[in-house]
Amino acid sequence: MKAMYYEAFGVTPEIRVVPDPEPTEDGVVIKVEATGLCRSDWHGWMGHDPDISLPHVPGHELAGRVVAKGKGVMRYRLGDRVTVPFVSGCGRCAECHSGNHQVCPDQFQPGFTHWGSFAEYVAINYADTNLVPLPDEVDYATAASLGCRFATAFRAVTDQGRVKGGEWVAVHGSGGVGLSAIMIASALGANVVAVDIADDKLELARASGATAVINAEKVHDVVEAVRDVTGGGAHVSLDALGHTATCCNSIRNLRRRGRHVQVGLMLGSHSAPAIPMGQVIAHELEIYGSHGMQAWRYQDMLAMITSGKLEPQKLISRHVTLEEAVPLLVTLDKADQKGISVISKI
Repeated sequence: MKAMYYEAFGVTPEIRVVPDPEPTEDGVVIKVEATGLCRSDWHGWMGHDPDISLPHVPGHELAGRVVAKGKGVMRYRLGDRVTVPFVSGCGRCAECHSGNHQVCPDQFQPGFTHWGSFAEYVAINYADTNLVPLPDEVDYATAASLGCRFATAFRAVTDQGRVKGGEWVAVHGSGGVGLSAIMIASALGANVVAVDIADDKLELARASGATAVINAEKVHDVVEAVRDVTGGGAHVSLDALGHTATCCNSIRNLRRRGRHVQVGLMLGSHSAPAIPMGQVIAHELEIYGSHGMQAWRYQDMLAMITSGKLEPQKLISRHVTLEEAVPLLVTLDKADQKGISVISKI
C-alpha cells in the first residue's frame, strides 16, 4: 500500500509503498477513505510522543470501509462504513468496564502506538469495542474530521465541562479543537467568547457560533477582557491550544466555582505550566483534562450532526492528497491553519 512514512523524528516524511496490514484476531483492516491532518500528528513526528516507535506511519483521524477482519470480530461485516476514536480501549480492563475507554491503560492509538491512517489501509485492534458505525448522512470527510478534534471537544464541553444553556464559555485558541468546542457549546445554548491572536480565525469563530471574540494581542489583559465580556468571568473555560499562557489565562478568567478543561496537549516546554493554585483553592475551581471520547459516546454526537444541530463539515477548510499533506504536516506548528484539513485522496 501507499503510505506517508518516516524513519527519524523531525525528518521530512516520504510517500512509500509499504506492506499491507493484516487484521489481528479481534481487529479489522479499514480502507481509508478520508483522514484528518492534526497538530497531534506534528507532535508525533517531532518525537514528543513516547508511544511512537520508528519507522512510523502517522494519522489518527480516519473513516473508511471494513475490508478484512479477524475471526473474533462479531459486530462488524466487510463493507461496513466506520470511524474510530483516536484513543481506543482494550475492552477488558476496569476502566473499559466502567465505560472510560479513553483512559484505558492498554489503549490502542492508530498513528501513535501503532501505524496510522496516512495510508491506503489501516489496521484497528479491539474492533468490537471501538468501531463506530457511520450513518448514511455522514460522509467520510466529515467523519474523519470527528476522530480527534471534534470528538475530543464534544466530550470536553458536554461531559467534562458540563456546559449548560445560558452559561458563559471561554475558548482559548480557534484552531480545529477550538472551533469545534465553540460550535458545540453554542449548539447547547451557551454564550461563547473566543480568544485568539489572529483576526481571520476569530472571524471563523464568530461563524461557528461565538457570541464575542477577543484578539489577545490587541488587549492589555486577556483575563480582564474575558471578565468584562462575561460580567465577572466564564462559568467554563477551555484551553484548546496547549500553551502555558493559554492554560493559565483559561484558569484565571473563571468566575468563582468555575470549571477549566484542558484540551490542548501540553507537550515539550509547555508540559508543566505554573497554574494559579491559590485561585483554584480560594475560588473552588474545578480543573479537568479531556483526552478523546469513547466510541459509545459517539451516538449522541452523531445524532446532533444528523439532526443539523452540529455541522462539523463547515470546519473543513481544505481537501488535500496524501502527497500534499507532507509539507502541511511539517509546518503544523506555525499555527496559521484555518479550520481542518482532510486528506481525501490517497
